[in-house]
Amino acid sequence: VQLQASGGGLVQAGGSLSLSCVASGRLFSSSVVAWFRQASGKEREFVAAIRWSNDRTYYADSVKGRFTISRDKAKNTVFLQMDSLKPDDTAAYYCASAGSYSTTVYNYNRWGQGTLVTVSS
Repeated sequence: VQLQASGGGLVQAGGSLSLSCVASGRLFSSSVVAWFRQASGKEREFVAAIRWSNDRTYYADSVKGRFTISRDKAKNTVFLQMDSLKPDDTAAYYCASAGSYSTTVYNYNRWGQGTLVTVSS
């Protein structure tokens, strides 16, 4: 599976952006697709994840209520809708896939390239 992330850009605080992650190749029913982010000088951190089989979702506390992860099985695509954005959300956002759910980077063996999100104050 190869992952291709897109949709980043510059937005003012309080605004919205939608990221997409397209998977080429088969995502198995046990797959989990997640979004991580990495701000300059910081470690990569978990943002949200979705189980491919049953649509169950998981969120980091810092984005709960503001971000929504969803998937379109027919298009092999996972979306991250980001609302009420804050300057602290500025980071490169990466999508990743794994055979099980975890919030740790090392659990994920397929990664897309990052897409940069910049939130201005």
